[in-house]
Amino acid sequence: MKASNFFCKLASSTLAVCCLVQPASATPAWQRLHLPVPGQQAGYDFPVYANHRLDGKLDGKLDTIREVIIVQHGIQRNGDDYYAAAMALLQASGRSLDEVLVIAPNFPGKPDTGFDGMPVWSVQGWTGGDPALPGTGTQAGLSSLQVIDDIAQLLADKSRLPQLKKITFAGHSGGGQLIHRYAVLNHVDEALRARGLDVQYVVANPSSYLYFTPERPASTGFALYDKSVCPAYNDYRYGMQNMVPYAKGMNGLDLYSRHLQRQVTYLVGSLDTDPNHRVLDKSCGAEAEGPTRYDRAHAYWAYEQYLGKQTPVAKALPASNHHYLDVEGVGHDQTRMFGSQCGVKLLFGDKASVDKLAAQCKPVKP
Repeated sequence: MKASNFFCKLASSTLAVCCLVQPASATPAWQRLHLPVPGQQAGYDFPVYANHRLDGKLDGKLDTIREVIIVQHGIQRNGDDYYAAAMALLQASGRSLDEVLVIAPNFPGKPDTGFDGMPVWSVQGWTGGDPALPGTGTQAGLSSLQVIDDIAQLLADKSRLPQLKKITFAGHSGGGQLIHRYAVLNHVDEALRARGLDVQYVVANPSSYLYFTPERPASTGFALYDKSVCPAYNDYRYGMQNMVPYAKGMNGLDLYSRHLQRQVTYLVGSLDTDPNHRVLDKSCGAEAEGPTRYDRAHAYWAYEQYLGKQTPVAKALPASNHHYLDVEGVGHDQTRMFGSQCGVKLLFGDKASVDKLAAQCKPVKP
């Protein structure tokens, strides 16, 4: 994980609350967050960036936190950059740093070093919920989706954040892949909402999406994909076959119906249209969803609507929980996506100040 020079422009008061586990010259520093595991005494440690100390002892401001924004990095595992960008947006929004907790989880991946005793994933395995690699930390085999579960449940503990009202999960690119699959598969959304928390997901520019049935975009509508072109096109992380252990036994249409009840906003840059982008997923399973991120996003949004018309249970569910937005004039750029007119409002609320020059957002009705 490399430090972002951009962060050095942030207020010194923000720097002061970080647990220094790297040299001061490598700011921002990550915190070693301890996550409990039900039924286990030990738990495990995981690296995150945050604008408050998370041990609840050295920084008394956790008592004033009303909202948490979990912002997930992309495949470069550069949580520092995502954290720095989110903090700059928070400061510009006019929201109080005492009320908003920004957390950027940073999934260690080979060949990263300096994470002794922590779970480590393959370089891109964490994006889909794969288990941590054997022999890495006390929680080898731990799904990256379970890590987000554990962070969310820790934050929902009223003894730690007694004023918490809202949790936002946001991810761009590889992080968008993780947050999209988390929005579909996670085990805690309903429990969090039952505690009175507002839970929302913001998914921006992922390379691929999780389909609930074997159908894929076709010249007219949706149809079964040609297995001679891609025999495993419906395997997870693109479809319901051969699911990761975290999601074993889940049924596609049941997941779809549950997903509709969760608050999800999909964003795509109108210029994220390069079919040869250097970090675009070019596997045949992803190619079955469309040639570019923009195409794949619009196809998936249409697919959600298409599937709703085929599913009696879904017809009775509210359609207003899901929103689809084009961010105009933006390509594959997390800072401009989250810094857009809609991105700032989604992260920091309707009362947040937005730069007049920020990218406009166009609602899409699939």
